[in-house]
Amino acid sequence: MTEQIYKALNKAKSLLDSKDLDAHAAQLLMEHVTKKSGAALLADLREPLTPEQQTAFWNKTEDLLTGKPVQHIIGTEQFYGLSFEVNEHVLIPRPETEELVLGALERSRRIPGKCRVADIGTGSGAIAIAYKKERPEALVTATDISEAALKVAKRNSELNEVDIDFRIGNLTEPIKTEKWDVVLSNPPYIAIEESQEMSRTVVDFEPHNALFADDDGLFFYKKLAQELPPLMENRSLIGVEIGYLQGSQVSELFQKAFPDARVSIVKDVNGKDRMIFCEIGE
Repeated sequence: MTEQIYKALNKAKSLLDSKDLDAHAAQLLMEHVTKKSGAALLADLREPLTPEQQTAFWNKTEDLLTGKPVQHIIGTEQFYGLSFEVNEHVLIPRPETEELVLGALERSRRIPGKCRVADIGTGSGAIAIAYKKERPEALVTATDISEAALKVAKRNSELNEVDIDFRIGNLTEPIKTEKWDVVLSNPPYIAIEESQEMSRTVVDFEPHNALFADDDGLFFYKKLAQELPPLMENRSLIGVEIGYLQGSQVSELFQKAFPDARVSIVKDVNGKDRMIFCEIGE
């Protein structure tokens, strides 16, 4: 006999809670298995699962209970209103990064026409693709050191029907022969020693080269501040995501690299320092 949706959902949430795992993942999994939106699922909570749905739900719940991210199980994550394929090769896009895209779009309005944009360390392609969707005339390039990540990003660009120039290489290496109007990056910024305090769902399943950085998490910001000055147009923008305790250090790095620029620390929706914007030129 099959279970009603709400009974299976409540049982799965209790199991996840007992392991200190995210209980909301059970709802995302149920939406995926039943092919119902969140609102439709709530309306149909007393419907029975089919035998196939019940088997699929409990098999995938077993995966959840190992700590595997629900996004890896269902294969997708939503970002900036778009759907992205995700797997073990790319960082799962976070809502805070949507704010980096939004802030960059607002601040780059002063740069007209076919704005040249580079997304360094693109991962799933989320930043580059969301920016291009909002500003189709922009010429967007996305780079990553991981060939596996770039394959995912290319599939996501096709899924979301945008044209992105993908290049493989480390940091500014793939873009160093050109000048840029906008450079964006969500680089690895977690200090390696912090891994002991992090969720095992993140540490055990997401790519470490997209999470952790040497030099107390500041390594990539130092490299970017060092390498970007000759690559930026006279009137241009740099935007990076940061760890919430890194604001003063990262802003100082970019202010020293661009003495005449306006460098701002911007908080996320939770009131934590989350972005640095460096506005160059008038």
